[in-house]
Amino acid sequence: MTIRYNPPTGWPQLGRPFHHGVVEPEGRVLHMTGQVAWDKDGNVIGKGDCETQARQCFENVESILKAVGGRLEDVVSLTVFYLDPADMPAIQKVRAERLQLAHGPVSILIQAAGLITPDLLVEVAPIAVIPEDRFHEPKY
Repeated sequence: MTIRYNPPTGWPQLGRPFHHGVVEPEGRVLHMTGQVAWDKDGNVIGKGDCETQARQCFENVESILKAVGGRLEDVVSLTVFYLDPADMPAIQKVRAERLQLAHGPVSILIQAAGLITPDLLVEVAPIAVIPEDRFHEPKY
């Protein structure tokens, strides 16, 4: 079982789904490439709308997880790259909708000068640990 914790000396979560520490359990570690708001055809979803793009990022992550028996709750580390600090509330809103407080990963937020194309506003790069009893090889 994954151990997620916040030491008493750490800053408060304030309702945000993250933890200061996550100890990986036994299982399969899944490193994912950064996920952006591209659909399966490579089209940008939500041009100019960071909230819509963040939703697409998490949809893409969930799809990768499901392919091997994983769930969003299996994400133990999440790095988020974003362009505009004004978009942070939209990103946090989507994170709170998609990630449960009790299963929040460790988290890094990085303001970037740009992403792979000018239409992209946010990118998420997760690491997950899939429990052995749920893990299966992708069937593609």
